[in-house]
Amino acid sequence: MRLNIVCAMRDPNRAGVLLEALSRNGYTTTVVQRAKELSSLFAQRPCDLLILGQTLADGDGLEMIKTLRGRGPTRAMAIVALLDHQPQSIMEVPGVRRLPAEVTLGSGVQAGALADWDPAAHFKGPEAGSLDRATQFALAAAEQALVASGLDPAAADRNRIGVYWGTGMGGAHSLEVAYNSVYGKNDFRLRPLSVVMAMSNAAGSNVALKWGLRGPFANFSTACSSSAMAIGEAMHAIRAGRADAVVAGGSEALLTPAVLAAWQALRTLAPADANDAAASCKPFDKRRGGLVLGEGAAALVLEEESRARARGARILAFITGYGNTCDAAHMSKPDRDGQVRAMTQALAESGLAPEAIGYINAHGTATIVGDVVECEAIKTVFGDAAMRIPVSSTKSMHGHLLGGAGALEMAAALMPFIEGVIPPTAHLEQPDPACAVRHVPLKAERGEIPRAVMSNSFAFGGSNVVLIAQRA
Repeated sequence: MRLNIVCAMRDPNRAGVLLEALSRNGYTTTVVQRAKELSSLFAQRPCDLLILGQTLADGDGLEMIKTLRGRGPTRAMAIVALLDHQPQSIMEVPGVRRLPAEVTLGSGVQAGALADWDPAAHFKGPEAGSLDRATQFALAAAEQALVASGLDPAAADRNRIGVYWGTGMGGAHSLEVAYNSVYGKNDFRLRPLSVVMAMSNAAGSNVALKWGLRGPFANFSTACSSSAMAIGEAMHAIRAGRADAVVAGGSEALLTPAVLAAWQALRTLAPADANDAAASCKPFDKRRGGLVLGEGAAALVLEEESRARARGARILAFITGYGNTCDAAHMSKPDRDGQVRAMTQALAESGLAPEAIGYINAHGTATIVGDVVECEAIKTVFGDAAMRIPVSSTKSMHGHLLGGAGALEMAAALMPFIEGVIPPTAHLEQPDPACAVRHVPLKAERGEIPRAVMSNSFAFGGSNVVLIAQRA
C-alpha cells in the first residue's frame, strides 16, 4: 500500500528536503505551511502520517490538530512531532508522539548559525528580501570595515577602489528555496531575482553597487581558501597600481538542510559534544571528530600605504606575503607538500625568515587527517621554531565559514597587533601527540607583540593560500 504523508512545516527549506527524501522512497507526499490548509486537504483524501514542524505544533496548529484528530479519514492518522524541542502542548494531544532524534533530518550535525542576525537592523523596507543571506552578511561586514578604516568612497576616486570577494557556495539559501519550490511543491513561480540572488558573485557585486566602487572587481570561489585568496590578490592589485584601495573579504551562509546533508555525507562533520554542543569543534585534540560549519562575513580595507598615511588612517598592519599553490593530488585529502610550498612562498614574498613569525592562525578544522597534515607542514617549514611559535585555530570558536573563513581568520590573526593578545584554540584539553606544535590551549595569551603573523587557508580541491601580515 502506498502511504499518504502530509508534512506541515513553515520552513520551506526543511520541508522540501524532507519531502524529496520521502518521495524517493515511494511515498505520496504533500506539504502545507499553514494550519488552516490541513482541514481542506484531509477532506479530499485520507492521511496516514502527519509530520509536524515546530512552529505549527502550537497555537492555531494545535487547535486544528485536536479537532482533526478524531475526524473521519484522519482517525487512524499517525502524528509525529519532528523536532525534539517541540512545544510540550502538542505532546499532550492523545496519539501524538515525538519522532526519535536519531531519525530526524541532520541529527547530530553541529553548525554555528548567527541566531541573532536581524536583517531589519541593517536594511530598510523590502531591501533584505532581494538579498541572499550571504550578501546581507557581506554588506554588513563591508560597512563596518569602511567605517573602521575611515575611508569615505564618496570623497575618493571610486574608479580606483575595487572589491575582491570570496565565497564557497554563494547564494545557497536562495538556490535551495528555488529548488524546494520546484521539486518540493511543484511550483515554478520563482522569485524574479532568484538568479542574481544565488549567483556566486552577488555578495561582492552588491558591495560594489552600494558604495559605487568602480575599480577592479574579482570574485573567488576556491572553497575554504576563497576569501584569503581575495585578500592576497587585492594586495597584488594595489602593488601593481591597478587600484588605490580594495575592499577585500568573504561571506558564507550555507546552513541549509541540503548543504548540511551533503557535508554529513562526507563524514567530516563533528558529532555533538555530549556535555556542551558549543564544544563540538576540537582542533588538535585527541577527541576531535570533525569540523563545525559556521556562517558570517569579514572584510578588510587594503590601501596603498602613502595614501593611507596622507589621510591619517589608522593602519592596523601591512599585508606583505601571499602564497598560493595547488596540491594537484586529491580533491579532499590535504597534502603536506602543497601547504609547505604555500607557506614558503608567503615567507619569501615577505622577505622574512621563518623565525620572524610570532603567531600562526592555523587552518585547523578539527578533522582527523587535516590537523595532523597541517602540523607536519608547519614543522617542515619552521623546524625547531614550530615548538616556540604560538599556533591556534579560531575555528574552535566561530566554526568553519568555508569561503568566508580566510578573511575572518586573517582578522583574528591581527589580534596580537590590535589587542595585544594571541587567540586560543578553545576546547583543546587533550592535545594530540601527532599534532605536536606550540599550542595556545583554552585561553588567550598576552605577551610581546610579534613582528609578523601568518594565516593558513587550505581548501578542498587542493587550493592552499597563506597570508603574512607585519605590524604597522
